[in-house]
Amino acid sequence: MNNFKKIGMTALAASLVSTSVFAGEVTVSGGASMSVENYSSAGSIQKGKGFSMGNQLTFTGGGELDNGMTVGISFVLDQGDETADATTSPFDSHSVSISSDALGKLTMHGEGGSSAQGAIDTTAAGDIWDNFDGATTGTTVSSSSGGADVLVYALPSLMDGLNVSASYSPQQANPSSATAYAATYSGVEGLSVSYGKGDVFDSAAGVSADSTTMKASYAIGSFTLAYSNNDFATSAADLDQETESYKVSYTVSDAISVSYGTEEIKLENDSDEAEYEQVQVAYTSGGMTVTATQSSSTDALHGTTDLEDRDYWSLGLAFAF
Repeated sequence: MNNFKKIGMTALAASLVSTSVFAGEVTVSGGASMSVENYSSAGSIQKGKGFSMGNQLTFTGGGELDNGMTVGISFVLDQGDETADATTSPFDSHSVSISSDALGKLTMHGEGGSSAQGAIDTTAAGDIWDNFDGATTGTTVSSSSGGADVLVYALPSLMDGLNVSASYSPQQANPSSATAYAATYSGVEGLSVSYGKGDVFDSAAGVSADSTTMKASYAIGSFTLAYSNNDFATSAADLDQETESYKVSYTVSDAISVSYGTEEIKLENDSDEAEYEQVQVAYTSGGMTVTATQSSSTDALHGTTDLEDRDYWSLGLAFAF
């Protein structure tokens, strides 16, 4: 990580708050990755092997104001991000925050943020379904809003191990705004429990929807057990969805870990349940991580097509600096 000292950020702070900054610091961190992956199925449709890569730089900075509060900024450069101008624009998520120990932290996400509930809605197994979404156009996991123009407030410490946050997004194109809240408790050694709830206007259905996330994980010795349940409910017919997930991880050594995870997605008024499972081995040395993944999907489209049951494997190499 490279550090670039900046003294006297008065001009920047003045554009945010009507006070001055004593001193500020900007840090730059980066990441890069390369991988090969393969999809196959028992049917006639085969996607085959493919290469992919990723790279990004994250700039974070901030400084203490003369009223004791701290202002922070974050900006990401990521060529090929999932935006409308991904082929030409290197710009990705960006945010501004104001915080203090007594008042908590208020963050405005211009792009790339998450609602309070959306920030914790990754399944226990790590969203295995997402590996197959592009290849099969299968079931996706519905959630509350996030992304651009999200205001998130993290409350100050209420008790040791308890973190509480709330968010608001104006949803200008829809008749109602989106709100969410989440709480995580980690006050017991090895245990983490989270609960989040959010609402959003579902444009596809034309109605409001609620999304709820419950998660828990417990580490004992070299093993970590995790469970999650994501529930998406709307008054529109046949759009309710529930995703249940489990994962068990084993730390072989400081460098090697092995995990097994499952996900099950249930749709309203549909007897078929999409099922996913994954085995992953990871090796970490310094800032380098090598991963080998084997996954499979069953009834991914809730029907009978060549894309229903698929196998997926990948080898990945990631760097952090």
